[in-house]
Amino acid sequence: MANPVQTKVVIIGSGPAGYTAAIYAARAMLEPILIQGMQPGGQLTITTEVENYPGFAEPIQGPWLMEQMEKQALHVGAKIVTDLVTDLDVSRRPFRLTCDSGEVYLADTVILATGAQARWLGLPSEETFKGFGVSACATCDGFFYRGKEVVVVGGGNSAVEEALFLTNFATQVTVVHRRDHFRAERILQDRLFKHPKIKVIWNHAVDEIGGTANPNKVTHLKIRDVNSGAVTELPADGVFIAIGHAPATELVKGKVKLKPSGYVEVAPNSTATSVPGLFAAGDVADETYRQAVTAAGMGCMAALEVERFLAAQSSERVAAE
Repeated sequence: MANPVQTKVVIIGSGPAGYTAAIYAARAMLEPILIQGMQPGGQLTITTEVENYPGFAEPIQGPWLMEQMEKQALHVGAKIVTDLVTDLDVSRRPFRLTCDSGEVYLADTVILATGAQARWLGLPSEETFKGFGVSACATCDGFFYRGKEVVVVGGGNSAVEEALFLTNFATQVTVVHRRDHFRAERILQDRLFKHPKIKVIWNHAVDEIGGTANPNKVTHLKIRDVNSGAVTELPADGVFIAIGHAPATELVKGKVKLKPSGYVEVAPNSTATSVPGLFAAGDVADETYRQAVTAAGMGCMAALEVERFLAAQSSERVAAE
């Protein structure tokens, strides 16, 4: 096996947070190494049209945006590796990262930008229409459903908030929930029940998402009564799955402080974690906004904090000598 690769900073993850961190770290002459992970580009690679990322007058394609971020990071000097980090040892510095390829990295600092994944229903038809009528982000995609009828699946805070937000665009918002009550906060429920554009279908689960092909387009859902088993068809132009997100924290569970929700806890107005030298940026640490632009902002913060951390470490070594 080759000798470990030694570096000042390794960035784990390749969404907006990871690529932005790489851009800033490279410009600071830190020679960052970014390890892309299983889904280079992150969640934006399954988003067809992006209309809320600043700097573009017309809608852009999510995969194209991530491709441009990758090229920009390479242009300013970041090294990008197609590999998967399988183990991260933060018990001592330099941190030790072991990859699926067998490559080992020793890093003075690490930026964790592994993101979070929306929880999906797991239906084959759901996979077919992702980005073509099936979404997990009303803030991202609600604008495209002006004057249309949409369905929100779920019963927690996320589902109720998504439904209320979608009333700004859709003519009808139907919430489908497999139970006979919501888990959402009471104040949110009250707002939902009072809204004239929203109706709720209780005790139903989604069996299938139907639509047309070439181009793919959602037209209806097949929903099943969880008590009787009866299946009915529900017309819809779009479906928003709102059953929660799962932050990708497998590498640091038991090694760094997490919030009760499972997201990495960072210091206020910072990306610093409970482990000195380990920083977290983007959706792995942000349970509130989960937007591409806020993830990019956190990536910038993380790189700047890494630069300051390394400078402080260097000053301490000089003082000790």
